Amino acid sequence: MTADAFDTEITETAKALIGPWRRPRQMLHAQVYDAHASIHDDATAQKLGFKGGTIEGPTHFSQFAPLGARLWGQAWFESGCLSAHYRSVCYEGEEVQAILSKPSPGASQCQIQMVKRDGTEVLRGTASVGEPHAATALETRLTELKPLADPVILREVTVAQTSKRQPVRMAFDQTMGDLYPFSLRQKLAVITENSPYYSGSDHPWGRAIIPMEMLSVLFQYRSKDDPLPAKGPAVGLFADQEIRLVKGPLFVDEGYEVEREVVALSGSRRTESAWVKTRVFDKTGTMVATMLLNMATLKDSYAPYEEEYRRLYGAGR
Repeated sequence: MTADAFDTEITETAKALIGPWRRPRQMLHAQVYDAHASIHDDATAQKLGFKGGTIEGPTHFSQFAPLGARLWGQAWFESGCLSAHYRSVCYEGEEVQAILSKPSPGASQCQIQMVKRDGTEVLRGTASVGEPHAATALETRLTELKPLADPVILREVTVAQTSKRQPVRMAFDQTMGDLYPFSLRQKLAVITENSPYYSGSDHPWGRAIIPMEMLSVLFQYRSKDDPLPAKGPAVGLFADQEIRLVKGPLFVDEGYEVEREVVALSGSRRTESAWVKTRVFDKTGTMVATMLLNMATLKDSYAPYEEEYRRLYGAGR
């Protein structure tokens, strides 16, 4: 390694690596989703019972990067994986802390957690490198899902639906569209944990790499060009997310192709969820990364939900 990846102050105990308290920045105030404002817009979020616009889930992944790098070194950037269930929303100004429990001897996977000052759990899951030979948090969660019964919003979405491959790229000053109305350079100005690896100034690969939280942006960049046949307009939020580097890192201003497959449908009292697996390929056709994302759509955000439910199923839910 040519330079330290991070200068983050990390507290080490016998059982865990603990990052500092951070205040993540909200960068999606102007996000347009499904031709309307999203859960990250204050007014939209408040209509749905939230205090205000929420911090996007993968923003929190950056706080785990220094912990993974401390534990696994260069392997973290080449084959690291974060697999998380988002437990509660975070608002701009709130402080959060990342905690990585040390793995058992010989293991390459461990537990992660993020908490607020008052102890509220923001997320929990697993971190790993390489092939951990154990189910990740979301692989386990997929086996425990409550199946989607009586769908309305996702009625026309089916498991195994697969998108066409789409070319994607992320340059430093490229605005990433309506879903992500900011550039990588703008993100790096406020990211909770910056690194020389992200700027290309000094690191092992000779060029700038994309931070894990921004991989989510890259992989979702063109998702609206080939959307799922879900009813709308409706508001969705990330409820579960796993990003895995297979042959990483991924590089700034490098062309990739992505394809998406619906791998599960699930439901709760308030949401209908499509679980989508994104596979990412380099110019040689080699799979270099994957993302598993549970986009949970809020039933109350779809105006004709009750009317359509009664028409389809003959009674109120």
